[in-house]
Amino acid sequence: MAASVRDVAREAGVSVGTVSNVLNHPDKVSPATVARVTAAIEQLGFVRNDAARQLRVGQSRTIGLVVLDTRNPFFTDLAHGAQDRALASGFTVLLGGSDESTRRESLLLDRFEEQRVAGLLISPVHTDLTRLWRLREAGTSVVLVDRGSADHSFSSVSVNDVEGGRVAAQHLVDLGRTRIAFIGGPLAIEQVSQRLEGAQSVVAKYAGVSLSIYETGALTVLEGRRIGEHIGSLPAHSRPDAIFTANDLLAMGVIQALVMNGSLRVPQDVALVGYDDIDFAGAAVVPITSVRQPSAEIGSTAVDLLLREAAGDRSPEQIVFQPELIARASTLGGSAS
Repeated sequence: MAASVRDVAREAGVSVGTVSNVLNHPDKVSPATVARVTAAIEQLGFVRNDAARQLRVGQSRTIGLVVLDTRNPFFTDLAHGAQDRALASGFTVLLGGSDESTRRESLLLDRFEEQRVAGLLISPVHTDLTRLWRLREAGTSVVLVDRGSADHSFSSVSVNDVEGGRVAAQHLVDLGRTRIAFIGGPLAIEQVSQRLEGAQSVVAKYAGVSLSIYETGALTVLEGRRIGEHIGSLPAHSRPDAIFTANDLLAMGVIQALVMNGSLRVPQDVALVGYDDIDFAGAAVVPITSVRQPSAEIGSTAVDLLLREAAGDRSPEQIVFQPELIARASTLGGSAS
């Protein structure tokens, strides 16, 4: 059985209150008593139960983080950045994935509220933030990650996804591609719709350049493979000569389908641009050109904003990073046919 505070007090020959002061306010205790209590703690192997203590005072040293998909390396890197910054500030991060489901997101918010997290970082599935408003009004600090706050009512850390879609499409147009396909979804996810918006703004400027949209049910390799198989089966005159996917997992699925099909070459027949620049993008069978987001920095910056708000500064701040196109073999080295 684990040693208790009472056990430590008995071993050190002091009161339970004195042990509590040594743990929480050592400046109020004489050095000799601190040494005696510390020796008893070490001898008994006592470990303080911070979780119970924090619940008693209605405060937690944990931060909840809800992302769209924990299997996506972009969000893994984001969580790693958040965790590093949180640990350095004396907090820990509890991670949950909504799987792009509003029901699952709601369940996670329920659990985090029950845990009395000190704050919440979230990449919401949809634009309705009513639940987040209620959480904040109840005293839980909230910061949006990987998407902005349209009305600036919440602090947020995001990337300019409209610009990201624009640079992706512009890169393809500059390569001479004229039949561009956008693959991504659900379009109700704000990041996806903004990347599409950026691509559409480029295509609208060029006569003879078209953009077809393939909405997916999720941002996964499997969905990318499904659309890639469909595109590979199209006759030459109706299939795209360029593809822009809403994330790199979709791009990897597309490449898998095209390589397995064997009828289309990347980039000679179809140029491909992904989004996020996860590590796997550069390691794909055909290294994927991708729009880079500073994932770890998004996570760490979001923790900074959250802790500032939890400390009493409730003035919302929107931090927007600019994306960067990383060109690789999936667009370079081949010309439009």
